[in-house]
Amino acid sequence: MPLRRLASLLFGYNDVDPICSTLTSLDVPVSSADCRSCSDPCDLGHHDPFPKRFQIDWDSEMLGTVKPYHRQIVISTGKSDWERDITDNAGSLAAAMSDSSSTQASGKTRVNGKGTRPVTGLFHTSDSGRISVLNGSHRTICQEDDHETVLVFPDFKMVSEVRRSPLGAQDLWDNAVNPELDRKGGFLEKTSLKTWVLPYSCVILICSHKKRDNRCGIAAPKLEHAFIKSLEAQGWDADTEMEHPSHTMGLALEDLPITPEEREENMTAQLKDSIESKRALIIKVSHVGGHKYAGNCIIYTPTGTGVWYGRVTPHDVDSVVENTIIKGLVLPPLLRGGLNLSRPNCKSLNQVNDW
Repeated sequence: MPLRRLASLLFGYNDVDPICSTLTSLDVPVSSADCRSCSDPCDLGHHDPFPKRFQIDWDSEMLGTVKPYHRQIVISTGKSDWERDITDNAGSLAAAMSDSSSTQASGKTRVNGKGTRPVTGLFHTSDSGRISVLNGSHRTICQEDDHETVLVFPDFKMVSEVRRSPLGAQDLWDNAVNPELDRKGGFLEKTSLKTWVLPYSCVILICSHKKRDNRCGIAAPKLEHAFIKSLEAQGWDADTEMEHPSHTMGLALEDLPITPEEREENMTAQLKDSIESKRALIIKVSHVGGHKYAGNCIIYTPTGTGVWYGRVTPHDVDSVVENTIIKGLVLPPLLRGGLNLSRPNCKSLNQVNDW
């Protein structure tokens, strides 16, 4: 049993309360619910436990172990493990993004204009110009073998027809990634890219990068199974692959004969529909940092929030689904950090306050 949990039982205090109070003061919707909905090991046999030799850091403070970034992109690969450094795969889109001078130039962090942050690990999109690049397990929806499909967060968009080349990386940068762009993108006159709003209530990213650390390679498939089972028990659809959006959502944003203002209105309407869809997309991804806190999960919502959780086990998944995904409330004991979690006048991360 973790030392902090043991101390809490022995001496009768709860060391999570100060974090809850701090988060509440920053307008972060929080839950006081227990992270675990069953015993460990599960006495009902509902959850596949981690191996006994699965050793992680149960005692270090996790909140503050996430670095600020402006956008995070997830590149289709159809794999759940990759080279130790994804940029080492010559000819990959990740390598092309790394070689892009534009991407490298975007790393400066801005912290509230004063060099201070009220809680390390909690940040807004405007705090940083850094771009986080991940590989994902989803397969491309493109017909061409050398074209990828890229998820863009917190914009909650999918960009297809991205060429696996330096020119493709630049096209993606110019249309969807550059920190100077707002959510509606570059609105370029000449581009082969196609963009859709993701038709899900949430996207769950689970680190599965075994070549970086075996613990995430062990945790990811067990967590994926637990999330699917828990979501379906709540009456949700849980997908691990994307169907081509033209089958359900019609034309891509680039193909709509509308002005930038109309495009923004169209995106907002689609994002609101996504919130109500009761669908989740689960993607296994490359190294997100903090393997000693495995399992690592990031949950993005159509409202533009990203919740980073660590030390997630199959025993915690039911509580994460009920409290964070359905109710839109953060579970402080699991929180490593988050993007745009401050929601003034909102009781839930799923509630819209400002598009």
